[in-house]
Amino acid sequence: MSSKQLALFTFVDAFGWRIFQEHSFLADRLRTAQPLETILGYSCACDPTIITGQLPNVHGHFSFFCYDPDNSPFGTCRWLSLLPQTITKRGRVRRQISKLVQRMNGYTGYFQIYNVPFNRLPEFDYSEKRDIYQPGGLNNGTPTIFDYLRRNNVPFHLSDWRRNEQHNIADMRAQIRQGDIRYGYLYLAELDGVMHADGTQSPRVGEKIAWYDNQFRQLLDEAEEHYDEVRLYVFSDHGMADVTRNCDLVSEIDELGLVFGRDYAAMYDSTMGRFWFLNDSAEGRIRARLRELDYGRILTDDELSQWGADFADRRYGDAMFLLNPGALITPSFMNHTHVPGMHGYDPSHEDSVALFASTAAVDKPPQRLDDLYDLMKAEVDRCGGPRPEPLDETTAALSYATA
Repeated sequence: MSSKQLALFTFVDAFGWRIFQEHSFLADRLRTAQPLETILGYSCACDPTIITGQLPNVHGHFSFFCYDPDNSPFGTCRWLSLLPQTITKRGRVRRQISKLVQRMNGYTGYFQIYNVPFNRLPEFDYSEKRDIYQPGGLNNGTPTIFDYLRRNNVPFHLSDWRRNEQHNIADMRAQIRQGDIRYGYLYLAELDGVMHADGTQSPRVGEKIAWYDNQFRQLLDEAEEHYDEVRLYVFSDHGMADVTRNCDLVSEIDELGLVFGRDYAAMYDSTMGRFWFLNDSAEGRIRARLRELDYGRILTDDELSQWGADFADRRYGDAMFLLNPGALITPSFMNHTHVPGMHGYDPSHEDSVALFASTAAVDKPPQRLDDLYDLMKAEVDRCGGPRPEPLDETTAALSYATA
């Protein structure tokens, strides 16, 4: 009789290799622990790569905002620029406006307008309109590991990324106690927020990792009571760097006197300026100014290709200016003020490197984020293999339902 197995994949946002080395975490339980190469960009690029095994230029997700004025859902936001900035800069106001725009357009993915000026929003489209964890969620229709699970009728449980960590852990433990699932994907994102708010050396970081350690031990103990074999995998999408320099890139470009929307367009992410050139003169002047700055560099075509960020239609930028690790665009279209911790730098920098760890000995551990998919797929097949019969309603309910 075959053994009853469970593969539990646990995503811990921003739990980088350097952070892991600085703290005690499941030291007596892990049999594999190593650095995991990340890719260029933020979680909105990394997470689709993890669940598809493809790079951004294949699955179509890189940053939340792309230049596409003809298909922008933000046309009505232009009028909001007439409101006083004392109102429109408030985080609570912008969150409520985000919810309104999301409802009006029927978007199911993560949606937030951040601090993009209202008079510039109509130049952009938003990339994550659908829940990437649900069928058809990826822009280019790229299948995910969850599509593979559904297609092969394998019982699994997927955390709800909208809920807090306490809920998601309790929910996973409840599914494990029932003993029916063969695959679990636990989504934990609060460490990322702690380090954004306080930096990587804050005592709160150690407290959070110690809390994870305790929760995972309880999770493992409970799983081992209900399964013959349990393999826990812990991984992140990227690391985190402490911010040591604030850089006003927006003013550097504004000083050129070019007209936004006529000469150029730009999206100022926290660590990256992305530019679209609407005439040759604007391109020459912007590139020349960027080359003068000592806190970043224009990425080469070879670098963009290596990281899967080379898009034939240039929808995410004709040029990308990446800041040096520790530098932050302040203010940017993401944040108005200083942020102690940030990610989204050169993937090869030590602060960017992600983590891969497991309670199992892994013969061929993943080397980069896109390698995780093959490992997850192999574990799906190993834990009993695809089920030949369709799921009944009770078993199907183990899968996270579309919101």
